[in-house]
Amino acid sequence: MHGKGNGGEQAPPRITVTGVLGIPEIQAGARLGVLIAKAAARQGDDLVHGDVVVVTQKVVSKAEGRLVRLDSVLPSPFAAGFGGRSGRDPRIVELVLRESAAVVRMDTARGILITETKHGLVCANAGIDSSNVPGDDVVSLLPEDPDESARVIRADVKRETGKIVAVIISDTFGRPWREGQTDVAIGAAGIEALMDYRGGMDAVGKPLKVTMTAVADELAAAAELVMAKTSGIPAATVRGYEYREAVGSARRLVRERSLDLFR
Repeated sequence: MHGKGNGGEQAPPRITVTGVLGIPEIQAGARLGVLIAKAAARQGDDLVHGDVVVVTQKVVSKAEGRLVRLDSVLPSPFAAGFGGRSGRDPRIVELVLRESAAVVRMDTARGILITETKHGLVCANAGIDSSNVPGDDVVSLLPEDPDESARVIRADVKRETGKIVAVIISDTFGRPWREGQTDVAIGAAGIEALMDYRGGMDAVGKPLKVTMTAVADELAAAAELVMAKTSGIPAATVRGYEYREAVGSARRLVRERSLDLFR
């Protein structure tokens, strides 16, 4: 937090990111806000006003019953054809197509499907995957409304603890022109996901014309560092970041198609 140190000097900005241990395996119907608040308290890190709670998409999907057994999926002729030519499981191809509003890029030779989800997210395989999901024949779908998922978790935290926090639902995305993946925000509540500095001035007095900071993405990426994929830690708290409280929505981070130079 920004503040005054000894002698009236300003204290250096400081943000702490803490993984929340002890969250049990999530079952359909679980109240994630309650489980996270209780787990944080058990490890001596009770949630406080102004915390940002980052929750991985996978546990949200589990709590919302968004797991699908592949033996229940009947591939369409198109999905079967693409799967046969690319070596992909046609049942997963079928689910990707069902969860997508549009196909952005399809590479049969490499089995690549980049799609636009019904939420407007552009990602590989409509965000469907089998990592951290029990069972060899089960995959997870994205939450139907990640912003609403974040609002529910936020409300549950308030009922459980009386504390007002922001909540971000994170997922792992690849990035055009960059190797590797990073976590981004696909849902948000209680925080402005995008800070618009246009019309302001920079530190030397020059006008800011294009600067908009994707703070929800930055917080999701920071939290992922303590929730590494193999650690089994599905939530983290970010403390010390001074954000603007708002209804919040990660949909603000989705670029309008009319402004997208690459589609």
